[in-house]
Amino acid sequence: MKSNQLEDIKQTVLFNAPIQKVWDAVSTSDGISSWFMPNDFEPEVGHEFHIQSPFGPSPCKVLELDPPHKLSFSWDTDGWVVSFLLKEVGDQTEFTLIHGGWKHDDAVVSKAHEKSSVIRDRMSIGWVGIVGEKLRKVLEG
Repeated sequence: MKSNQLEDIKQTVLFNAPIQKVWDAVSTSDGISSWFMPNDFEPEVGHEFHIQSPFGPSPCKVLELDPPHKLSFSWDTDGWVVSFLLKEVGDQTEFTLIHGGWKHDDAVVSKAHEKSSVIRDRMSIGWVGIVGEKLRKVLEG
């Protein structure tokens, strides 16, 4: 039986900012709050924290930390994993966001009470604005 597993959301952008500046913006509580959502993140593997989403607090956990190149954390209770990958390109930084762990396209996302496919499409568009506009503004002014 073929499973309609949804693909990861993946976005790559190039910022006119040094890698350390980008890393600070994506790996500190204040940094993440400035472009994403309020949180009590700590850059420590195994640290459990919450992101204050529109659906209420989402439990998260830091899974991987490799400064200043990679940060991964589990997000909420539906098996999502969000990763930030950073790569130095001259005096710029290539930033890739991966939002994975999507279930079957018809699986219902518990908090939103909608199918995964609907939520994924909405979040894919949302991430474009969050990374391409909000994070860019924080980093490039």
